[in-house]
Amino acid sequence: MMDLDLRRRFFAEELEAVVKLRSAALVDAFAAVPRERFLRPGPWTVLSDSPDSFMMGAQTGVRTCTTPDADPARVYHNIVVAIDPDRQLFNGQPGTLGVWIDMLDLAKGARVLHVGAGLGYYTAVIAECVGPTGRVVAYEVDEVLAGEARRNLASRAWVDVRHDDASTSIDGPFDAILVNAGVTHPLEAWLDALTPGGRMMLPLTATMPAMGSTLGKGLVLLVTNDSTSMSAHVVTIVAVYSAIGLRDSQMNERVGKALMGGPQKWQAVKHLRRDPHEPSDACWLHGPTCCFSTLA
Repeated sequence: MMDLDLRRRFFAEELEAVVKLRSAALVDAFAAVPRERFLRPGPWTVLSDSPDSFMMGAQTGVRTCTTPDADPARVYHNIVVAIDPDRQLFNGQPGTLGVWIDMLDLAKGARVLHVGAGLGYYTAVIAECVGPTGRVVAYEVDEVLAGEARRNLASRAWVDVRHDDASTSIDGPFDAILVNAGVTHPLEAWLDALTPGGRMMLPLTATMPAMGSTLGKGLVLLVTNDSTSMSAHVVTIVAVYSAIGLRDSQMNERVGKALMGGPQKWQAVKHLRRDPHEPSDACWLHGPTCCFSTLA
């Protein structure tokens, strides 16, 4: 078997090549953080494309399989590993979350807010990127997961894990914000905490009846604080676990309708407006506190 340190380095460099990571520090972080220590004991349940794999939940059609054993090398692939299969809760795909983190342009000493820490794996990757001179505040709404994440991250003194939904008292400012679950809108507290030049990765999703109540589909947007305004553009489509306590039922309906407008509409989004204004054709997603607009 390949030495695990070498295995992690190969894994990190494969991610760099496959998803075109730009940050050398992020590649080094993936090579340094032991993913198996941020998972529950194996063998592990992983998502599978195989038609012969077990279908978990007829309503969602999520296919899974189980690794043959608990060899840590099994998790050093670009795969999605279950944290809690019964709740459809997974440790996200490294290639996907790696791109999201890469787009935050993290630097040594940066202050980062991570919403939806799970067991802390991607929090640890972020922490490695910003280093001990930085600061990472990680929120996890599930009390058990928050406790496990706190233990998993105990060796990184610059990481603060909190059991909460990150809706109040987030103790900014932050240079970067990673929202790791589907929301219907960005919270004002997050926008207020973003420093000039700061970036936020935001999954905007609508829950679909066929997917159950825990999963949603939508778009990931990169929001940048340009000092006098906030720019926004769509990065990719996404299916992700819905954030608990951070969703609004009316906005969920609005997100669903906005998505039905198709790519031609959402690809034109350029700006996140926070000023009061009446809805217009330039408003792709208009809400009570902010609006994603096609106006430059």
